[in-house]
Amino acid sequence: MSAVNELKVRKRDNYPFLLSYRTRWSDNDQYAHVNNSIYFHFFDSVVNTYLIRHCGLKPPTSPLIGLVVSSYCHFFAPASFPVVLDLGLRVVKLGNSSVAYEIGVFEEGKEVPNAVGGYTHVFVDNASRKSTAIDAATRSGLQNLYTSPDIPQSKL
Repeated sequence: MSAVNELKVRKRDNYPFLLSYRTRWSDNDQYAHVNNSIYFHFFDSVVNTYLIRHCGLKPPTSPLIGLVVSSYCHFFAPASFPVVLDLGLRVVKLGNSSVAYEIGVFEEGKEVPNAVGGYTHVFVDNASRKSTAIDAATRSGLQNLYTSPDIPQSKL
């Protein structure tokens, strides 16, 4: 199975953290579906909500912050306002100073994703912007999201 096809068959259980997100009228484009650029807003919302709630992030004063260095999104089905979405989050790679996230975008009550994407954060010192090792509290929170796509995890 190709990598994109593997993403297409993701299920909610592949994601240890879910965040409910109510779409807005302004999320739709002229074709009456959520614009592709808005999915990256979804990604920022679920990742930063998790970092704030479970890793001690306190924007903008945290000494350690994550900067996005790469991102992607594969679209499988359109979503349109006024749908409620569930944003699933998992960690696919956890390095010394970086983390790669995967986000599944599901319509409320549906088991197959409308889209799957993600990005990589490199953690840096907030003042100098130099790459910095992930601190213990952040690493502990991120390890709770580390999962194989084949192993369902309990929700946080």
